[in-house]
Amino acid sequence: MIDKVFPKIHNEGYKFLVIFGLGTLVLYLISGFLGLIGIILTIWVYYFFRDPDRFPINDENYLVSPADGLVIKVEEVNGPSELSLENKKFTKVSVFMNVFDCHVNRIPCSGEIEEILYKPGKFLNASLDKASEDNERNYYKIKNSNGDQVVVVQIAGLIARRIVTETNKGEKLNQGDRIGMIRFGSRADIYFENYKPLVKVNQRAVAGETLIAKK
Repeated sequence: MIDKVFPKIHNEGYKFLVIFGLGTLVLYLISGFLGLIGIILTIWVYYFFRDPDRFPINDENYLVSPADGLVIKVEEVNGPSELSLENKKFTKVSVFMNVFDCHVNRIPCSGEIEEILYKPGKFLNASLDKASEDNERNYYKIKNSNGDQVVVVQIAGLIARRIVTETNKGEKLNQGDRIGMIRFGSRADIYFENYKPLVKVNQRAVAGETLIAKK
């Protein structure tokens, strides 16, 4: 119960808590009302950077969601040209994270990180189609134990200004392990082949736990 009220937070959150906390003190000296607003914003920052433990299924016949949020797309597409996969067909599932969702991203399957590619870009609303092509984004190309290729793309949003990576090329991770986070409102896309999608548009997803697809 205590963990739900006071969840642990991501390391990226501490400096923002200090900034907002100091700002709240300044605002309170100016006005009690402004100080109250500062307290509310500081609490929001605390919960934005929450980093709860998750409990994946640990079954390579399934892919779990890379992000908390709302499923906004399930479609058949060509793979990302940035990874030279444009001539292969994939199923893509997009999960939109609003500013109230947990923003820690997780690997959908156990496997090796074959490639990490960062692309600078714009900061359009992450729910727009053009966001996957124009926005700041980070690609993770994963090879799982079945030999399948799975790609996760972190896409920065309208407010987000930094994608944080917590893994390295060549690293082997277990299903549900953390791979990074995006600050303040964003989206995660997952591309996969040889799996059947299990989610639908407008469904809520939980990173590391919601089953996205099945063999």
